[in-house]
Amino acid sequence: MNLYAIKPESLGIDRMKEFLKDNFVSIGYPGLGDLEKTSKEEIQGRLADVSEVKGYELVQSLEEIEMFVHRMQDGDYVLVPDSEFVYLGDVGDYFYVESSDSDDDGTCHRRGVTWLKSVPLYEMNAFVREWLAGSFGIAGYPFSTTRLEEWILPLLAGAEPNAAEPAATVDPDTIREALDILKQALRSEDPDRRERAAAAILRYARP
Repeated sequence: MNLYAIKPESLGIDRMKEFLKDNFVSIGYPGLGDLEKTSKEEIQGRLADVSEVKGYELVQSLEEIEMFVHRMQDGDYVLVPDSEFVYLGDVGDYFYVESSDSDDDGTCHRRGVTWLKSVPLYEMNAFVREWLAGSFGIAGYPFSTTRLEEWILPLLAGAEPNAAEPAATVDPDTIREALDILKQALRSEDPDRRERAAAAILRYARP
């Protein structure tokens, strides 16, 4: 299970309202076609054909596309910062929208999102605020590396699918119990499934 951050700007346009309304996220990069079954080398070739970026900028763009298309997985989490709020969602599979593959739109590379929670930016811990302030289109960290589960799971408490509004919180004892389940899952033969189960318990729990 991984957590990603995606900025809502695509081709200089803030897409946050569109992301929330239509339940998806996108990273831009029109003109590359459907990337679902492409290799990293093929993406690099297409990017070089349609873009004037070279050197480090080309490498950075390739990294962002590869992360969004191939590394991000169904069931991972995404944070999208927008002004004073941060939106948390559960991402689905990559899909391509040909009608949006233009310089005017550019949201052709998409992943569906179940929006779980909106949180004021000031409630994020210092590490997360610093991370979200970075100059990137998309960035990711594994839960186990950053210990983000310690605050992600409480944020999920009481969240409603596709509801980008704050919801009621679960009592502290239940949260602690769910965290214990997650810690036990780290020793499971199938930790991803167990971690997602723990998250789901909190997601639909009520105080």
